[in-house]
Amino acid sequence: MAQNWCWIPNALTLLRILLVLPFAVALLATEYRIALVIFFVAAATDALDGFLAREFDWRTRLGAIADPLADKVLLIAAYLMLTLNGVLPYWLFWLVLGRDLLIVSGGLVYHYCIGHFDLQPSLPGKLNTLIQILVALAIMVLLAGLPMMPRVIEFGSVLVAVSALLSGGHYLLVWGLKAWRARQT
Repeated sequence: MAQNWCWIPNALTLLRILLVLPFAVALLATEYRIALVIFFVAAATDALDGFLAREFDWRTRLGAIADPLADKVLLIAAYLMLTLNGVLPYWLFWLVLGRDLLIVSGGLVYHYCIGHFDLQPSLPGKLNTLIQILVALAIMVLLAGLPMMPRVIEFGSVLVAVSALLSGGHYLLVWGLKAWRARQT
């Protein structure tokens, strides 16, 4: 009977993906309070789909791919819109996007040139994602006129940049070493 409900986590992930467009539009229109509400709804769907997938073992291959993709698309949309609005510097957006593209392209190169792998998020990668989320959230809170440290944009930009460089370098080092070792055998 419980298996009849196993589609719910994937439906919540799909809802999160569908929320990216109104979220991005709200940010671009500088409707920061609306963007915050959408962001919190997306975060709630993320927490709920993860809980359901783990608690009832409703994990699927689609969910394993779509869930982190939905998170990344939402974050990239946040950083892109905040950059287009002049809130964040362009270099930061390109650094955040470049890190993600480096990881994805590196994974594809490894897969097609070396062999199959399961890319699990590393601790620096998870920390980077958390920092990106918290900084984007803090900036939106500030821009929505809610209480927030005024220097959050400058401080957050540096924090995201350092985290992106460290976690991107970590992935590059770890997977580069794995590729080198696999080529040696």
